[in-house]
Parts: sequence; C-alpha cells; structure tokens
Amino acid sequence: MKKHKPTLQASKITIFLDRDGVVNKKAPEGDYINSSKELRLIRGAAKAIKYFNDRGFLVIIITNQRGIGKGIMTEEDFKKIMDDLQKRLKRKGAHIDAYYYCPDVDDSSLYRKPNIGMFLQAKKDFPEIDFNNSFVIGDSWRDVEAGKRIGAKTVLVREEQSMEIKSDYIVGCLFDIIQEFKKHKNSEISFNMEVL
Repeated sequence: MKKHKPTLQASKITIFLDRDGVVNKKAPEGDYINSSKELRLIRGAAKAIKYFNDRGFLVIIITNQRGIGKGIMTEEDFKKIMDDLQKRLKRKGAHIDAYYYCPDVDDSSLYRKPNIGMFLQAKKDFPEIDFNNSFVIGDSWRDVEAGKRIGAKTVLVREEQSMEIKSDYIVGCLFDIIQEFKKHKNSEISFNMEVL
C-alpha cells in the first residue's frame, strides 16, 4: 500500500471516495486511467466535493490501482494524475485532503479493497476520523464491503440497485448524494446532520 502524505488537519466526519467511476469517468473494462489526458471529471463531482469541503468534512480518496502492479503505469504516472485532479478541483473551489492507493495485484493484500488497510492508515494519519460517522462512496461491491467492514454508511454510485450489492444508499452520481443527505437530515443517519 502506498500513500500520499496528507497535509491538512483531520475532520471528524469523513467522506471516503473511490476515484474511478465516482470522481472521474472510468476507463473501459480491463483498461486503466494511466495519464492526465484520459482523466475526465464526472459532471457535478467537483460541486459535491466542494459541498463536503465547505462543511468541514475530510475528503479522502481510497483507490485500488492494480494497473501500477501490472506495470501498465508507474507510481509517478499515478501521482501526476492525482496532482492534475487536485488542480482541476481547485479551479472549481474544491479539494481532496488526502489520497491512498493500493498498487497490489493480489486480492489477498491487506490494503486492496474490500480489505481495509488503506482506511486504517487514514485513521492513523487522521486520528479524529470516526468511521461510524463517515461515508464510503464507490461504484463497486469492493467499496461497499470495505465500508461495511469499518462500520461506515455506504453509498453505491450506480443507476439502479444491484441484487448482489446491498448499500445503505444508492445514487446516480456523486452530486446526487447531496440531495440524499438533505432528505435524511433528521432520519436514521447517526451523526448530527445539522451541518449538512
């Protein structure tokens, strides 16, 4: 597991985001985003991240990047893509506080989602993180399962619910989660939703 050293102070509520398919458009099946030229932000993603930033939430990307382990791209390639992503977000008034990535190919890696090594590293770096008062937002069963394992609320980004993937919430895109938050402001979500 590799990490990008965070520089900002932790916030209690954390939004853990998968990257590909949530923040930026996913590469075709079996392929990888291996250069900034291929990076395309999903419409509304920057606005959603800004919404989280404005409320003092910690926003952390947690991403499996098997393409590094396969030699399709280097860690430097990946870091350049992340730097470019951050620049694009900042132009829209948003930012990512930190990111963690796992280049391992083997599914048994403690850091490869659905395993929770990257989340535990984030908690170590940001001790104020409360998993029970956090969200894991992703587009695959790996994200949802990892979220369940740490006790966070899970959000599946998909047009329709999958019979195989049971998440707490389902949205069509990251921006839609804002409406979901507002809808559930005084509902079963355990933490104080007044900040939303």
